[in-house]
Amino acid sequence: MNKTFPIALLAVAVSLVHAEPKKLALDFEAATEGPPPSQVMVVEGAITVIAKDGNKVLEIGLDPLVDANALIGDSANGSATVETRVFASKAGRSYPRFGIGVHGQSGYRLIIFAAKKELQLVKSDEVIKSVPFEWKTDAWTKLKLEVKKVAEGKWTIAGKAWPADAEEPNEAQLTHEDATLKGQGKCSIWGTPFAGTPISFDDIKIEIE
Repeated sequence: MNKTFPIALLAVAVSLVHAEPKKLALDFEAATEGPPPSQVMVVEGAITVIAKDGNKVLEIGLDPLVDANALIGDSANGSATVETRVFASKAGRSYPRFGIGVHGQSGYRLIIFAAKKELQLVKSDEVIKSVPFEWKTDAWTKLKLEVKKVAEGKWTIAGKAWPADAEEPNEAQLTHEDATLKGQGKCSIWGTPFAGTPISFDDIKIEIE
């Protein structure tokens, strides 16, 4: 009898289970107003669950004025995708800055920098790429960031943003390749309320490997 055969089958089964992505969806309707649910770990800033327009959302408040951010869900050990919708407002000539990220605080982020009219791909606070983007105040905007390991030593990064009441674009506005990623860490949300108005996040969807 070939005693190694069952072990080989077991290895394949374990591999298949490991490859199954983990998914998380947060709409905050079941959450209590106040501190965020356990899946949200606030790193910096005033981030709470509030009621807004008959709905519950995750809100970045005004005090203190910092680059507020929170880590969401489990840590990835490979490819990761995060999507959300965001509501923010400008005040006079002041504009908010907000976005989403993958693989922890030093990973890639997709940022709407409204004052510069740009959609930016950022890593470790360095702007890697940017494209013009016309953000609309007082409206929901969707963002989606995908970081995928396509081969050993090859990762693709794709980011897109669009009005929440429109269809998702087929093509990403920002794409990039990276050969040095470790691909570890949690997804995140980011926001800086430069306009003196809160920033709301809702319908956060995460898929990780």
